[in-house]
Amino acid sequence: MFKKPDRVYIGDVSIRDGFQHEESYLSLEAKLTYAELLILAGVNRLEVTNFGNTKNMPQFVDGLELMRRLRNSTLLKKAGIDWKEIELTVVTIRESAVDLAIQSKKEGYGPDRIIMMVSTDEEHHYANSGTTLPEYWVEAERCIKKARDVGIKMNGTVSTIWGSPISGPTRLEDAVAFTKHWLEVGAHDVEHADHDGSSTPDEVYKYFSMILDAIPDPMKHIAHFHTTRGWGLTNVYAALQAGIICFESTIGGIGGQPANFFNDRPVPGTGAYYYQNPNNVGLVSTEDLVLMMEEMGVYTGIDFHKIQNIGLLMEKTLRRRLRSESILAGPIPKTINEGYKRAGLAARKKALNEQPCQRF
Repeated sequence: MFKKPDRVYIGDVSIRDGFQHEESYLSLEAKLTYAELLILAGVNRLEVTNFGNTKNMPQFVDGLELMRRLRNSTLLKKAGIDWKEIELTVVTIRESAVDLAIQSKKEGYGPDRIIMMVSTDEEHHYANSGTTLPEYWVEAERCIKKARDVGIKMNGTVSTIWGSPISGPTRLEDAVAFTKHWLEVGAHDVEHADHDGSSTPDEVYKYFSMILDAIPDPMKHIAHFHTTRGWGLTNVYAALQAGIICFESTIGGIGGQPANFFNDRPVPGTGAYYYQNPNNVGLVSTEDLVLMMEEMGVYTGIDFHKIQNIGLLMEKTLRRRLRSESILAGPIPKTINEGYKRAGLAARKKALNEQPCQRF
């Protein structure tokens, strides 16, 4: 029988993974506002920006300034936010970005945690990083040591676990081996990423059962699901059944592959979009994930009503309807709604000599 955990840990990655897919610039002020609102809603794990090559991903040209402004937020200071309880993460695919993170940490506004990424499909990995897997592992190990020296945690991400948009089918056993290697070379935790929505619930359960058999500590593992084909939350539930308790999501289910067109011109991104409809590749919605857990009686520490409002604001910022159902439907009703009743039930039961609560 499935035993629900008492709580889960939800990291919101809207400002990085969500915004990297947008084809127009979102202002520094907008990014800062959403970071503040998410923290005030109870999100204490936040992916803020990407310190990588801004020629490829110009959305993050303001990454350093965003981190500086966020760390010095007057709004958060007035709210009594304790930075020791918040974990800010920055993506740092290559060593030059890791060096930026280290320098910003020394200057007092850098991240608590950074991310480097590998794909079990080397073609996919090369498309994203420009390196072979063996040379990247050497670079990652060097970067982990440098980051640790200044108190920055390293997350090692494993991608193409359930398949690759470039090379097709992949082996779950390879992803388990990659996970082990990340932890062996000093990574603090591992993100298990379905970046293109290739996983199915049965394979998710199978994989995370394998992972927890090999590395039983659930706090070492983060599940990252895109809902490209519509079953993202089902995959969350499958991972939960296997014993996973850490998840990532975005407001409105936004996000996906880095934009290859920006404002009024093409940019490199990570190359051609993998799918016919590039607007249909976002993550699991934070609003829907928080509400689902709440309705299941699983504690998240996040205020759903504040998250719901952030979702409505995000729709205004992006000027389109997003992929969250809960911002429209809200929680499951818990009280009687007199307005929906059809008049006459009590009188009819009396006329039939039925008791008020008689069912049979």
